[in-house]
Formats: sequence, structure tokens, C-alpha cells
Amino acid sequence: MKILSLIPPMTQLNTPYPSTAYLTGFLRSRGFDAVQEDLALALVLGFFTPHGLLEIQEQSLKLPEENRSASVNFFLDYFADYQSTIALVITFLQGRDSTLAHRINSRTLLPEGPRFASLEAYDEEEGSDSLAWAFGALGSQDRARHLATLYLNDLSDVLRDAVDERFEFVRYAESLAGSQPTFTPLADALAASPTLMDLHLQELTKSSIEKHQPSLVLLSVPFPGAMYAALRIAQTIKQHHSNIKVGLGGGYVNTELRELTDPRIFDFIDYITLDSGERPLLALLEYLNGKRSAERLVRTFIRNASNEVSYINWQEPDIPFEDVGTATWDGLPLNSYLSLLDMLNPMHRLWSDGRWNKLTVAHGCYWKKCSFCDVSLDYISRYETASAALLVDRIEAIVAETGQTGFHFVDEAAPPKILKALAEELIRRKVVISWWGNIRFEKTFTPDLCELLAQSGCIAMSGGLEVASDRLLDLMKKGVSVEQVAQVTKGFSDSGILVHAYLMYGFPTQTVQETVDSLEYVRQLFENGCIQSGFFHRFTCTVHSPVGLDPAAYGVELVPLPPISFAKNDVAFIDPAGVDHDLLGIGLKKAIYNFMHGVGFEEDVHKWFDMPGIPKASVGRNKIAKALRHV
Repeated sequence: MKILSLIPPMTQLNTPYPSTAYLTGFLRSRGFDAVQEDLALALVLGFFTPHGLLEIQEQSLKLPEENRSASVNFFLDYFADYQSTIALVITFLQGRDSTLAHRINSRTLLPEGPRFASLEAYDEEEGSDSLAWAFGALGSQDRARHLATLYLNDLSDVLRDAVDERFEFVRYAESLAGSQPTFTPLADALAASPTLMDLHLQELTKSSIEKHQPSLVLLSVPFPGAMYAALRIAQTIKQHHSNIKVGLGGGYVNTELRELTDPRIFDFIDYITLDSGERPLLALLEYLNGKRSAERLVRTFIRNASNEVSYINWQEPDIPFEDVGTATWDGLPLNSYLSLLDMLNPMHRLWSDGRWNKLTVAHGCYWKKCSFCDVSLDYISRYETASAALLVDRIEAIVAETGQTGFHFVDEAAPPKILKALAEELIRRKVVISWWGNIRFEKTFTPDLCELLAQSGCIAMSGGLEVASDRLLDLMKKGVSVEQVAQVTKGFSDSGILVHAYLMYGFPTQTVQETVDSLEYVRQLFENGCIQSGFFHRFTCTVHSPVGLDPAAYGVELVPLPPISFAKNDVAFIDPAGVDHDLLGIGLKKAIYNFMHGVGFEEDVHKWFDMPGIPKASVGRNKIAKALRHV
């Protein structure tokens, strides 16, 4: 039996989403014939060719002139320039032609559409060349990649406006799947006439099936923005190869489809598995090979003979984390991924810049207390580790296979004890890599440990500061204080490790004053060199989090959900504080964008909010500096 794992559009363009690499590596370690392909990358690359642009032009010309966006009009006006440069830009962003940077930096080669306005706006405000400020004389490659990324972003806008309004680079038709109570929006979209993007995806699917001749296709859906395309792929397989079985899994499925009762999704797929896929997949393969009955499937949804959804969960232990094998990227076009540079900030760019080997240091989260997190689900609640020696064995195997030494550890929160042991093992064995990951900013990360991690190749860390309010951090059960975060992040920064802070606003009972004070803390963290990057996320209450499970404990009341037969995750709530957090969010995001570019530290933070009655910060402007002096 041949098993094909597919990455559906859209996930990311600079590196493969790792789920298929994990599963393919595991299946091969158990002797199965397993292969993989990334149709997300293939879909985008298929449009970004001279012929693909010609197809986009044809679609654009079908639009009435009054319905054409500024992006579409610019594309049509400068079509010849786009068509003559697209192959060059793709080759450059794939790292195959670095000398093109000089032509791109001349600002005369590429057509500069609406996305380039951001550069001009900054130049007017600062009275300088923003790219020269950001990169200096030695940053010609980065400067060119930023310009080339803006060029692609313009084309992405044209794809959205002229080909498929649901398209974005990192998501596709997200609203059809995220927290949708019924399958109807997806069913209607899948029954509609295919767009040009759908047609491209159908051809890619048929080509992949013809190439590999699988008996089972596994679709990994990590986000709502990959669900529609996954079902389009499944639909194509069923139309042309009805004998092929199709399985569905991944982060979105594990989070939102746990209470699935709508059988219509099984018109497209045959099996849906929950949580870590190794054990359910082994059980499914035994079932398909006639070695176990359907009643002994593990964490698997099927449609039964009565056209009803059945959830079968024969109790078997999960595969231990140490036994899941080593991920493999064999079959994925590693030299074809696009190293994009959306953000000039050196830390923020890591998510879209460079091809990182993804690796997990431990399964789950060792803290699993944060009240905003889905701590009741397996990917958080089941915590397992592997030895440092085994982790370095996996690292060496991946480097040998890919020829690339960059690693992104994608843990929920990598444990400091394991990271220390891993760093010591890397140094002992003289394994040279560059790595970054996600942690909790806890006091265990002393300056000495930060220095050790840097010596082992750590270049960056991200972690949750969330609301930057001690009252709310305590309510969140975050287990850290603002002062502690300042001291820990400063230790990383002083060791040459870049730091990104995940920030949150709109947490239950959060006041306007706390929001302003939180921004003041963030300003000081940037100003004092504790963090180099950050992002404000709007708090969302989910049904699997402590807030969703016990809202009264957080002073809020949940809004009753409608009857649900499909996706269940986000839930609205009534907060007696009555704060317009969405409006505050505009100011927060504007402020942090400026902070990340080294601008605006002298401003009183309440001035970032374009709203009447915003109070001044009640936090002293030197609070973080004083906390750092107490270390």
C-alpha cells in the first residue's frame, strides 16, 4: 500500500509545513511506502510564471472596469513588465540568482504597484530612504528581497481581486471553515463552479495522483485557511479515482471538529482522525489491510451504513514521543521555496524568511495552565520528552538529508531543562546549527543559560508576555510577572539572541487603563533592548480553554452557541468591562509596528490611540529600567 501525504493550500511559502514530514518519516520507520507533496507551494508557483500571469490577465480583463481594484488596474497597465520579470523574481527569491539584487535595488526593474506605497509613506514621515535606513550599505540582498516581496504581494492582491476573492498567501477561504457551525458554507463553495485557482489545484491533484499511484491519501489541515483547498483536492480524487481512500487530520481538525455530526463531509473524505496521528494511522492501515475491524479504529470518525457520523475510539496507547521516528523532507522541493521578506525587523522576518527544518523538542506543554490556551486538548495536555542524544541524532539526520542547518523548534513551550541538555549535547558533539524556538519567559532562563543556548546556535526566542499586566497575568495563570519577563528577555538579548513577544489585548475584564499601561510596558521593553519584535493578538475565547470551560471564574458570560454539527471553537462572551477592544487594537498595532522599526519611543503611549478619553499611562516611564537594575 502506497501512502501519499499532501500539504494543501495555504500554509506558508518559505518552508514546508512539517506535518507531512513527521508522518512520512514515521511511516517509513515502520516499513510503509510513504511519499509527500506540497500542493500549497505548487499552486502559487503555477501562477507566478509568464503563462500563469497571462491567465490572470485574462481573468482581470473579464472584470467590468468599475469593479477593478487599484491593484488590478496597475497590473493591467504594467502587464508586460510583470510578465518579463516574474521568472527572474521567483528565481531570485528561491536563492538561485543573487546577482539580480543589484538590478532590483535600482528601483527601475520591477513595476511598483500599490504595495510599494508603504515605502513612500515612511520616507515622507522620516525624511529619508526607509530601505537605506533599514539595511544600510551592506544589506543589498535583504533590500532586494523586500522589494521583490512587495512585488509578489501586489500580484497576490491581483489574484484575490481578479481570480478568487478568498485567496491569501497564508490562508485560503478561511471564513468557510473557522468556527462554522454547519458544513453548508463549505458544501456550497465546493458545489459552485470552480475558479481558475480551483482548476489549477485540480490539475495539480490529478498530476500528483498519477505520479504516485497511492492507495491512501492523507490531507493535513493545520488551519481553517487550508480546509477548503483540502476538500477541493479530495473532491478531485473522488471524481477521478473513487477507489483511493482519503484521510483527514491536522491542527484544525483536532481543535474544531471534535463534535462533528454532519455526514456531508464524508462525500469527500473517508476518515477523520483526531490528535497525534501516528496511532490512529497505524490502526487505520491495519483496518485497510484487513488486519483489524472498523470497531477497533482509534480516534477516528467514519460515516456508517445509516449515513450517520460514528466516532470510534478503541483504547490504545499513543506512540511514545521517542518512537515517532525522524521527520523526512524527501520528495519536497526544498530549493523551490520562496524566502520572503515582508517585515524589515530582523526578528519578525524569521517566520517568512529562510527555509527552516521544523522539529519538536517535546510533545505538549509542561506548564499547561494558561487560561487562554486549549489546555484540555492532547497537543497541549500530553507532555512527553525525548533525550538530548536522540534529539541531536534526529538533527544530524535531517541536516544530512536536507543539507541545511537552520532549525525552528515548534514546541508549544520548549522546556528549559531539555533545551539546556540539548545545547550541551550539540556543543559536545560539535554539531553546528542555527536554531530558534518558543518558550515561557520563566526565571529558569538565567543569563548563564541564555549564554549556553547562544553558544549552541540559538539565534532567537519567542514567548508570551500576553497582556503585560501583573493582575491579568495572574488571572491568566501565566506564572510570570512583567519584571521577570524583562529580566529574562534582557538575558537573551545580552547573549545576542533576538526576542519576540506574543502580546494580547481584550482579555476578560481588561480595562482601558490596563491596555494603555500594557503598551507602556511594551514600549519600555523595546527601549531597553529586552525585546526586538512583538505582535498584538486579539484575545479569542475558545471552548477548550479554561475561560471557555469556566467563564464565571473570569468574570464573563458566554454567548450561547447555535446548534453545531460541524466546527466548534471560538465562542463570544459578554464582558462587564464594556471596552471597545477592537478600536484599541488599531492603536496597539500601529504603536508596535513603529517600535519594531525603532521609532516612536519618545511618544506618550496614550497618543497612539485615536479615541477620545484615553488615559495616560499610570506606569512610570523608567519602570523596566529599574527592574533591570535589580537583577
